[in-house]
Amino acid sequence: MDVGTELSTRLAAATPGLPAGAVATAGLAALVVVLVPTIWLRLRIAITLVHELGHAVVGVLSGRRFTGFVVRGDMSGHAVTVGPARGFGRIATTWAGYPMPALVGLLMLWAATRGYAGALLFGLLLTLVVVLVFVRSAGTLLTVLAAGAAVGGLWWWRNDEVQVLAVVATGFVLLVGAWRHLGALVGAGRRDRGSDAAVLGQLTGIPAPLWVGTFAAVLAAASWAAASLVLALT
Repeated sequence: MDVGTELSTRLAAATPGLPAGAVATAGLAALVVVLVPTIWLRLRIAITLVHELGHAVVGVLSGRRFTGFVVRGDMSGHAVTVGPARGFGRIATTWAGYPMPALVGLLMLWAATRGYAGALLFGLLLTLVVVLVFVRSAGTLLTVLAAGAAVGGLWWWRNDEVQVLAVVATGFVLLVGAWRHLGALVGAGRRDRGSDAAVLGQLTGIPAPLWVGTFAAVLAAASWAAASLVLALT
């Protein structure tokens, strides 16, 4: 087997083609995942995983050192970056968690509608492989391995139609799930003094509700952009 040929085949762009009915079905499936409690309880950990890796990626990009992370099935998690206790890097790192699922969801929808689902899946697979060394609990390890197996299988046994629909559905889940995730933060209110918004308030002196507003603004912009992508297909 020529490994180079096999890789290039799986990374090659596909001809974009998404029937409106299939997109609508993927969107409805995402709503079911997020709104049906029994399903959401099992799959919401995906939102937490993206949230925590958002902290990690932005932390590294802003000059901090990523040392490890944990995700838990109850939607909580924790990513540790090392660097100055205050300043832009700490603020950016703390802020990045809540917007990240919506931004990744938008990226997935863009890639699927442009024929780059295979390349996106490969990038996600590489990311999951890299972060394995930063896992700090058995549950987190199982979560990352399960996600890696799903992404890797979908990428390697390439089927353009299946890939695109899976990426679109996952993108919708991340977008809608980001809103539910934010809703949980709003619901907790002042009771959660360790929340990202509360920490941002302590770091900057800007009230936590205003930081929640910035999260909501990014989610709204991502949702609008995603809707524009989908409507352009009709």
